[in-house]
Amino acid sequence: MRTILAKDIEETVKCLCIEANRELPPALEKVLRRREEEEDDPRAQAILCDLCRNLDAAREMQIPICQDTGMAVVFAEVGQELHIEGGFEESVNRGVSRGYTEGLLRCSVVKDPLRRENSGDNTPAVIHTRLVPGDRLRLTVAPKGFGSENMSRVRMFTPAASPEDIIDFVVQSITIAGSNPCPPVVVGVGIGGDFELCAHLAKKALCREVSQPNPDPYYADLEKRMLTAVNGTGVGPQGFGGETTALGVNIEVFPTHIAGLPVAVNMGCHVTRHKEVVL
Repeated sequence: MRTILAKDIEETVKCLCIEANRELPPALEKVLRRREEEEDDPRAQAILCDLCRNLDAAREMQIPICQDTGMAVVFAEVGQELHIEGGFEESVNRGVSRGYTEGLLRCSVVKDPLRRENSGDNTPAVIHTRLVPGDRLRLTVAPKGFGSENMSRVRMFTPAASPEDIIDFVVQSITIAGSNPCPPVVVGVGIGGDFELCAHLAKKALCREVSQPNPDPYYADLEKRMLTAVNGTGVGPQGFGGETTALGVNIEVFPTHIAGLPVAVNMGCHVTRHKEVVL
């Protein structure tokens, strides 16, 4: 049995919140810069150039890439042979609190969804905890802005739905969203499970590097087809037209019931942030 201290989790989460808000995952930044070079529409190319300059400025001045520093979403894979000395969720929320206040990140969380009083430190975080083999703790912090989050959709298809029907649903979701999620976007698609799990899968899909296709060739091909279809909508960077509406499409799947086929779409803006550490 291996032991880690809650205070070490707190410190790690604090740093992850700050770092994730200041720099894009390298694979995503690489795609964004490549799309700037490949984009044929002059206006779209100019917008992509501005987005890349923004990344450079954030890195140089050590400030957030985007003014919406998001709601902190934390994925935790806890080894079943690991002992955490102290409260786990409390330490995560203390880390989020310190990250947002000490890192001078915008605090956007309200204590109650209807009474709307700001919590003042961006807590509580949304925490997804999973027990896994081993004695390590994998923490992924994904600050989620709500311009893109508000464009999420879930549809309960029947089992008769085809892959083409699902592609059409994703394309429709992108078209309806328009400029709201600050494209070019990363599209997370969850297929299977039940009503709430497919949404969880779609959110988790945004934490997979855009350079890593689904390990199942069938779904890797579906990701490519979806990306082509989405970029064919002409929404373009910031909704002003062009060939670059999405930087990537990631699909995550789970077994489902014989009577259903749940599908969720969760979009991340061009600043689809996440940072991961293993303790």
